[in-house]
Amino acid sequence: MAPAGRRFDARPNVFDIIGKRRWYFLFSAIITIPGLLFILLTPLTGAKEGLQFTIDYTGGTKWELKFENANVTPDQIVQVFADNGLPASVVVTSDKFFEIKTSPIGLRPPAASPTPVPTAPPSAGASSSASASASASATASPSTSASPSASGSPSASASPSATPSPSPTPSPSPSPTPSASASPAASASPGASAGASPSPSAGTGNTDLPTDGKLGQMVTALEAALGPIASQGSLTTIGPVVSSDLVNQALVLIAVGSLGILLWITYRFRDVKFGVTALVALVHDVIVVVGTFAILGTFFHVEIDALFVTAMLTVIGFSVHDTIVVFDRIRENRARHSGEPFAEVVNHSILQTLARSIMTSFTVVLTLLALLLFGGSAIRNFVLALLIGIISGTYSSIFNAAPLLVVWQNWDDKRRGRSVSTRAPRTRRAVS
Repeated sequence: MAPAGRRFDARPNVFDIIGKRRWYFLFSAIITIPGLLFILLTPLTGAKEGLQFTIDYTGGTKWELKFENANVTPDQIVQVFADNGLPASVVVTSDKFFEIKTSPIGLRPPAASPTPVPTAPPSAGASSSASASASASATASPSTSASPSASGSPSASASPSATPSPSPTPSPSPSPTPSASASPAASASPGASAGASPSPSAGTGNTDLPTDGKLGQMVTALEAALGPIASQGSLTTIGPVVSSDLVNQALVLIAVGSLGILLWITYRFRDVKFGVTALVALVHDVIVVVGTFAILGTFFHVEIDALFVTAMLTVIGFSVHDTIVVFDRIRENRARHSGEPFAEVVNHSILQTLARSIMTSFTVVLTLLALLLFGGSAIRNFVLALLIGIISGTYSSIFNAAPLLVVWQNWDDKRRGRSVSTRAPRTRRAVS
């Protein structure tokens, strides 16, 4: 029995996590290697297999249609688009809509340069204002009309000087000038509006069938070949410039976030081994999530949308949070039990934080499961990525990051000629 005021730090150790680390490494390899293979299939097959991207990343038009004729097939829709010179891929969604993906159609044409449109009217407007001021000054005082008109505009100065007598007859004669000069301003206004108005455009989430432009032609062709369209689920068009910017920003965000995590953990624990092993566990979680979506994309056409980047950044943060909890306990126990082998310290630290890590992740998993089942299709892939990533992050923090730290420390000790103990203890002494 332990003395009063003292307790056993742990019961006889039946969970030798560090001693069985090779099994955990093997399990990680089993779940990551297939995902890596399917990820590599994406560039090798031109995205026909592996990761399936939405038009947020590839650019194009996504059109969801439902026909009154229930016997319409995806191949028939593809043929109609091919007859009109457009490549298309068609899948049937869960709510019986045909999801059509094709090259961008219905985009607004490049707008004309705005500088020529406003520059012409100002000159006309300036001349009209100058002529109006000249006429007003001529009407008010003919004797002094020459000086303001000359200061205002050289062309207007000839008009008052040509009238030698201060008779009121010149006053009505310039009055047509402002009205004539106002007509170019009115004609310029339609020109500006015509330049800004696009030919057919496609709006996000639009449920009204287009009637003009290329999209209107496709509606006519589809109804002529396959019968009336019952409803339109959505219509979205994204250009290639926007999609390429999104891809670049996603890669930069993940790279900068990972580098920042590596530098911060290295600084926080004053040891590069902690930072690198945490980063390896983080990469493990990223591969698991992306690889799972590559497998689901190959067999079930599950696509990666813009929310996927948000899910990955959340998974990275959650994974690092769990890893830091374990590493912080390792640092405390290492200082407290400085004479014990490092493997024993790490194994005991894992057991101390195991229940906390599992319970924290379990509460999050329950919430995500509820969202996955009842949250709707709009966020289903986002929630699925979070669910897979958080489960993987909890596993990698306990069974990958900490054992990798032991492997590195043992290698470093052997390199420096120090003795290494690789077995975790069977029992622990009583500590206060």
